[in-house]
Order: sequence, then C-alpha cells, then structure tokens
Amino acid sequence: MIDATELRRRTRELLAAHPVPASGGDTPRAATGRTDFLKARFDAGLAWVHYPVGLGGLDAPRSLQAVVDAELEAAGAPDNDPRRIGIGLGMAAPTILAYGTEEQKQRFLRPLWVGEEVWCQLFSEPGAGSDLAALSTRAVRDGDDWVVNGQKVWTSSAHVARWAILIARTDPDVPKHRGITYFLCDMTDPGVEVRPLRQITGEAEFNEVFLTDVRIPDAHRLGEVGDGWRVARTTLMNERVSIGGARIPREGGMIGSVSRTWRDRPELRTHHLHQRLLDLWVDAEVARLTGERLRQQLVAGQPGPEGSGMKLAFARLNQEISGLEVELLGDEGLLYDDWTMRRPEHVDFTGRDAGYRYLRSKGNSIEGGTSEVLLNIVAERVLGLPSEPRNDKDVAWKDLAR
Repeated sequence: MIDATELRRRTRELLAAHPVPASGGDTPRAATGRTDFLKARFDAGLAWVHYPVGLGGLDAPRSLQAVVDAELEAAGAPDNDPRRIGIGLGMAAPTILAYGTEEQKQRFLRPLWVGEEVWCQLFSEPGAGSDLAALSTRAVRDGDDWVVNGQKVWTSSAHVARWAILIARTDPDVPKHRGITYFLCDMTDPGVEVRPLRQITGEAEFNEVFLTDVRIPDAHRLGEVGDGWRVARTTLMNERVSIGGARIPREGGMIGSVSRTWRDRPELRTHHLHQRLLDLWVDAEVARLTGERLRQQLVAGQPGPEGSGMKLAFARLNQEISGLEVELLGDEGLLYDDWTMRRPEHVDFTGRDAGYRYLRSKGNSIEGGTSEVLLNIVAERVLGLPSEPRNDKDVAWKDLAR
C-alpha cells in the first residue's frame, strides 16, 4: 500500500538520481534537461500517482498527488507546463486511460504528460455546437483505415497540436447518438488544414480545422465502432472538471486581480463597488471550496455531472468579476494594451490587463459546453428534474432536418 511516507521517499529518490536541472531559460540544453527530468518522474510513477504502474502512476489514491507535488515544488523541480498541455492532461489522458488499448496507453500517455506532444479537441462543428451529437463529419471505413471528411471549429491549440481527439459519424442510418465513433487524429497528416479564428481580444487562440480525405488507421480508434458518444461523454465530463474545478489558492485567479486593484487604488473605491466586491469575493471562495470537495469526490471514481455546475460557476464569476474590475478602473478600464494578432499557446487571464480579462471572459460561457446546455445537465442529472422533450432521439441521423 502506497502512503504519504512512501511517496515522499520515492520522490526524494527521484531527486537524488535525477538532480533538478539548472534554469537556463529557453535554450535547447535547458529544454532537454527539463524533458529528461519529466520523463524520469513519469517512469518513477510520480506523474499522476493514481494511474496504473507503468503509465506514470503507482495505483495510489489520487489525493496523494499533492504530497509529490509539494516535495518537487520545494526542490524547485520543473513542471510540465500544464496550461500549455491542458487538453491532453484534462481530456485526452483520462479518456485514453478509460477506453484505450494497452498499445495506445503505452504510446500516448508518456509524451502527453511530459509535454512532448500537445493535444487538441476536434468535437464542435459549425452545425453541431450545443447539439454536439448532430455532428456531420464523416468517417468511412477503407480497409485498415478510416477516411475522414468534415469541418471542426473553436479548436484551441490546433495550431501547435500534434494529436487530436476526434469524433466523427460512422453510421448515418441510426439515431445521432449511436452512429458516432471516437478517433485519435494525427494533426500532421495530409488533409488536415488549420485556419486561425481571430477573436474579440485580437488573438487567435481558437482555430477552425478542415479535414479532407484524412486517413486514420483503425488502430487509432478509441472504443468500439458506434460507441463514440459514450467515450466522448467521458471526455466532456473531465473537460468541465478541468475548466471549472482547477485548483487555485485563496483569492487566486480573477478575484485576486480585482482585489489587488481595490487595495492599491483607494481613490477608486465607492460603497456600491465595495458591496459588489464583497459579494463576488464570497462567491469565488465558495466556488473554490466546492472545487476542493469535487476533487476529493474524484478520488473515489469518475467525474459526474457536478463538474457541469462548477463550470457554470466559473463562467458566471469570471464575467461578473471582470465587469466589476473594468467599472472600478473607470476610464482606465476602457483602455486595451495590444490588439496585435497573435496565436498564443494558452489563455493568460492574470498576465494581461483588465480589458483583456473582460473581453476574454465572454467566451467562458460558450467554451467547454454552453451555460444553457450545462443548466440542463444540472437540472436533469443533479436535481432530478424531468428531461426536456426530444423528438429526434429515435430518428436516423440522415433523416433529421438540417
């Protein structure tokens, strides 16, 4: 049985055998030292301790990951830059672990966790956003391959990704939820075209992806043919937990930014703004503590619909807090630092100005599941309310009006 004492011992053995690489900025030598250390950590089972032995873990309780992280942070060890590889860590990895073959787990999990291979998510389409199961991207079997044609949209990190989790329709003659299959797509393959989508912030962190006769080997299918919706639901539940339930310190994230402005700029304060700040500070703290409880529940099993509630709160709070910050700053809040077209590798809510936070947070109620869809999930699966009437559940996808 692995306990905290044993994990501390193993972590110190790792540090003794693989000293923390010296910080060298972005030089190739520094990057190599960092990657070598992360590979050694994975092989020692200290990447995600609740994963199986041989796949970066030790079959230990998930709650003990904090023990390893604290030891390594105290030693100044490098992390795997989780913001850059968040889709791989939060969505692709748990889905591969749950449904992948042994060969797929061995091939993909190590370079994913180390950060050698970035992942993106090819789910949403121009005609299948909130109603994701209505997707029309087709995958047709051709020998040992599947030939994929279609268009995906709102794809974060597609411009830097090597791999993608992809769902496509493989049987149009059955109802929409039953004719979907889940694949792992190589973004460097012929026929994959990535185009930037410039956002209201001026950046293009999102993309649209066109798939033209892309050949995916059947060995890169995840789960059974036609069972892609069940596999995708595992991804979606983990996505909402990773977005809404990320671990942050007290007064961290967006509430920290506006709180600092309040303390540093007393001339901006009014009684009305003070009351709004207090209300939002309490809401943010409640959300943070609820996230801690949700992560403790995850120790016992897979994420449930509660993650949808956390993601709802995340979107609402970010939008209300950023609106308060802009209002607090007055004329300064109307300024914007830089409209330059960039293609960033991740979102940086705290590293930019208030104007950026205000504009970028508008997307929080869309990405990772719209707030309207998540309200339905909470109503039906958490509160037990009756489902909305759906007249398309037993109709073949090809016969649906589009």
